[in-house]
Amino acid sequence: MLTECMQVIAGAWAPNVIWSLRAGPRRFSELRADIPPVSAKVLSARLSELEERGVLLRHVMPTSPPSVEYELTGLGEELIPALEAIVQVGHKLKVLRGYQPEAEAAE
Repeated sequence: MLTECMQVIAGAWAPNVIWSLRAGPRRFSELRADIPPVSAKVLSARLSELEERGVLLRHVMPTSPPSVEYELTGLGEELIPALEAIVQVGHKLKVLRGYQPEAEAAE
């Protein structure tokens, strides 16, 4: 079962895309702003893959020019608790490794 789940969220930045969409529908440019290191090409590929895997829906808005919004499906929503758990472990790892946000802000 772990393998099946990991295949759904596989790919660079896929978990970040899901994480960004947890707050609701987002446009491509909003997702780019949420995940600054991702290139447009990679983000576009991840969005297509996640749509094919049933994690998100792509809605073309009837505007001029047309705009596109992405939102999580029921399956995508079910992945949020797992990602929340990973984020919590990440916070604990930072503490264990002596991460200090104040020192980073002072640099």
